[in-house]
Amino acid sequence: MNEELISRRDLAFQLFEVQNAQGLTQRTRHADHSRETFEAALATAHRIAEDTFAPHNRAADEAEPHVVAGEVVMVPGVQAAVRAYCEAGFLQATADESAGGMQLPVLVAQACQSIFRSANVATTSYVGLTASNANVIEKFGTPLQQARYLGALREGRFFGTMALTEPQAGSSLSDLKTSATPLDDGSYSIKGNKIFISGGDHNLSENIVHLVLARLPGSPAGVKGLSLFTVPKFRVDEAGRVGARNDVALGGLIHKCGWRGTTSTLLSFGENGACLGEIVGQPNQGLACMFHMMNEARIGVGMGAIMLGYRGYLASLRYAQERVQGRPLGNKDPLSPPVALIEHPDVRRMLLAQKSYVEGAYGLAMIAARLVDEQRTGETESARTEASLLLELLTPIVKSWPSQWCLEANSLAIQILGGYGYTREFPVEQYWRDNRLNMIHEGTHGVQALDLLGRKVVMKSGAALMLLTREMDTTIALALDAPLLRAHALQLQSAWGDIVSSVEHLKPTLASDGEAALANAHLFLEAFGHAVLAWSWLKQAVVADAALPAACGSTDESFYRGKLQACQWFFRWELPRIGAQLSLLRSLDDTTRNMQAAWF
Repeated sequence: MNEELISRRDLAFQLFEVQNAQGLTQRTRHADHSRETFEAALATAHRIAEDTFAPHNRAADEAEPHVVAGEVVMVPGVQAAVRAYCEAGFLQATADESAGGMQLPVLVAQACQSIFRSANVATTSYVGLTASNANVIEKFGTPLQQARYLGALREGRFFGTMALTEPQAGSSLSDLKTSATPLDDGSYSIKGNKIFISGGDHNLSENIVHLVLARLPGSPAGVKGLSLFTVPKFRVDEAGRVGARNDVALGGLIHKCGWRGTTSTLLSFGENGACLGEIVGQPNQGLACMFHMMNEARIGVGMGAIMLGYRGYLASLRYAQERVQGRPLGNKDPLSPPVALIEHPDVRRMLLAQKSYVEGAYGLAMIAARLVDEQRTGETESARTEASLLLELLTPIVKSWPSQWCLEANSLAIQILGGYGYTREFPVEQYWRDNRLNMIHEGTHGVQALDLLGRKVVMKSGAALMLLTREMDTTIALALDAPLLRAHALQLQSAWGDIVSSVEHLKPTLASDGEAALANAHLFLEAFGHAVLAWSWLKQAVVADAALPAACGSTDESFYRGKLQACQWFFRWELPRIGAQLSLLRSLDDTTRNMQAAWF
């Protein structure tokens, strides 16, 4: 069964009607672009994704990477796909034209990237990590580091990783032990072990540049004592030439439930005392540098979760349209012809839930991408600062909400296919397995919850929360003027007021007893996320409602009506969840805290 990678009509709607991508061409940086050039980039992404990424998605899952004679071996389609991606310039999609880049807005680049993630999320990981790695070196690296690595990374001759996690530490970065000892020539001797390093070893590129968190001698304990280092698989001279092997060894490949096409590695640095690295940024500021990459990676994780959910939705929609089974509830005649699955209300329920999750989340990812553009090219310093604050607040939601609810969409897709969905003859079970990783990597669900409630909503005296409230109010005001959307607007206004008042209620406890306030932080993450997704849907509904009269009688009429119905579903079936969650959160329920280990 060949499925669409994404609804192209939805992509155009989100990009050009909701986010007004063409408006970015009024800015100096993107003045040479137009809607036509944006559409050309999207068309190229579709072609490469369909021709080179999608065909080996299943093969890479069934024949995951393995080691032969010390070398990683993978299905041949991966090499062809990443070469086509790099040669088309997508590694440099947002880079300056003077440096060989396309100079696309981040909004358009993310839309292109979503197509690749839909086609093959595992293969896309190699190039996605490389782009983020290059961005860190561009922002924090020395001129020499940039000369050594940046051009090669942007061209795809070198690939990149981020190496944080260690076997004994997991998500607790405070407990990292990898060491970096200064040498006389200004380099550092790196020694330690890292685990779950995506793309940590392969033969897809001439070299792999690891960004490694490690500790200098005498550095403070905890995360304040972490520094960041470039540690290449092969050493690179000042002219950028690849030389001898560095002392970085592959300790083994990790065999995963899903996302199998991306190597997940155990790496050993300095087993023979000869692993050389260079510091990036200032000593003991490694986490701040790495989070520049981590925040990009978290948005990427969210987009990956969305697209896996989207693929499952489209696959189950097609199956429900084509599969004939059963009769309408009121029809008791066994001799009457059966109807398509989509005619059954419960199947429509599962399809509508999926649509609300994946298209709402895609809208959120586009909001985040547009905020990155505002952060970089906003017309005033104030606009750029506000975009940065909003992006920081929304990043935990962009990462976590799709990871939970687009996974639920995958589960519903399996349910629609019934027994067939549980077999490997159909792709929906792979989408679920691939998507299950997203609640774990790049900061677990629990970590995102602690970050959101414990830091993001109260940072700078709640400035980011106030900014998001202003953005919500703008959308609500537009919806109040639309009779069809007025009830939704009032509902979101009430729900968001409940969010804000809950934060105010918890502030004293956050200051006096953080454990009590944060013990149930997952409730806040889910409630906050649902309110933000309702906002995403209301933004889409405002546009769809305004466009509907002119679309009557055309194919767009069904598209816009589908948007309005999915928005209605989310407001009636999903948004009401948050009232009970916030009430329980405010009560500071101590059931979990008082449960003793011996009682399990």
